[in-house]
Amino acid sequence: MSESDQTVSDAVVSDAVTPDAAAAAPDAAAQDARPLSARLEAVLLAADRPVDTRSLAAAVAEPEPWVARALAGLQAEYDGPPERGFELRRVAGGWQLYVRAGYEDAVRRLVDERIPPRLSQAALETLAVIAYRQPISRGQISAIRAVNVDGVVRTLVARGLVEPAGVDEATQATLFRTTDLLLAELGVDSLDELPPISNLLPEDPEETDGERD
Repeated sequence: MSESDQTVSDAVVSDAVTPDAAAAAPDAAAQDARPLSARLEAVLLAADRPVDTRSLAAAVAEPEPWVARALAGLQAEYDGPPERGFELRRVAGGWQLYVRAGYEDAVRRLVDERIPPRLSQAALETLAVIAYRQPISRGQISAIRAVNVDGVVRTLVARGLVEPAGVDEATQATLFRTTDLLLAELGVDSLDELPPISNLLPEDPEETDGERD
């Protein structure tokens, strides 16, 4: 074999795919071949809370604009026709799959025993006051509802629907606000989407005497 032939032979050997590389190549090709929408569906199904577009893009290793277009496509696909039993919503600054309205009964029959206890009427009323008047103190909530709300507020905090939001400079009372979990539970992207009932609440509720936290 001539020197030139040996050089060509060495080049061919050096360019050849090793057994390990050959085994890995199909996996890489399969990953690239998977539809973006299918990969997004897998991530969304695994998520237990809203996931923002940037995090989704990182999870599927694709540019954000591509992911945004794919999400819009999934929304349209799920909305039909034909209509699916679930929908993709933008909530709390992220994306999450929800059971579509009208199909909850079938799900409830399956998982009813796993659903956390429903909030009491008192808790719902207190939560509404906080949502429309936040940040707000316990004394201000009590002034609006005309009842003591200490226990109810503790329940809402324990459920992750409400959280402390600093203190009132004048009274040093703890202020409370709603959380992103509440937005996710309500299926809305922001509090601006709530019904306009805040005009039914007092504009400037008075603090209860001597309130301190």
